[in-house]
Amino acid sequence: LQQAARLLDLAGIAAQVAVTLAGFAGVVVVFRPQALHQWSALDKFRLHLLLTNSVLPLAYSLLGMLLLTVHPPLAEIWRWCSGIAFVTQILVIVFGGNPNRRIPAGQLSGVNKILFYGIAVVGTAAMALQVINFARWNRFWPFFALIFVHLIAAVVQFMRMVLLVPEKE
Repeated sequence: LQQAARLLDLAGIAAQVAVTLAGFAGVVVVFRPQALHQWSALDKFRLHLLLTNSVLPLAYSLLGMLLLTVHPPLAEIWRWCSGIAFVTQILVIVFGGNPNRRIPAGQLSGVNKILFYGIAVVGTAAMALQVINFARWNRFWPFFALIFVHLIAAVVQFMRMVLLVPEKE
């Protein structure tokens, strides 16, 4: 019971951070000089990444919190959380589309490829952990690792949107 309370606290903190980051996205939109429909395709993609990397950990945290409240406790809770998270990740990737098709080649020169692919590699590793956790482990930490990766990616995206000069259309 004490272990479940600690995990519930961790999930709650992650949910609070995710909501805060999503709120920061609103701040970015409000304080940009032009309206959202006037943003470059690259800046719209950055906003999309910020929102995705805020909303997904929020949803995952809430899912974990919900399943932790079931009585009697589910023995396979982290297996289910990892399975749902993995399927969700695949759906986001498939329906998110290829950013190279949406962003003009001239704007792609402003992308930090080391940062982009670095986060993609870490995210892929976190997704692989979900598969292993679903198939074998049934542990909290791999599920939380995915939440952590999303939150770090959202923080990086927020910092880039605040610190970088908006791209020209």
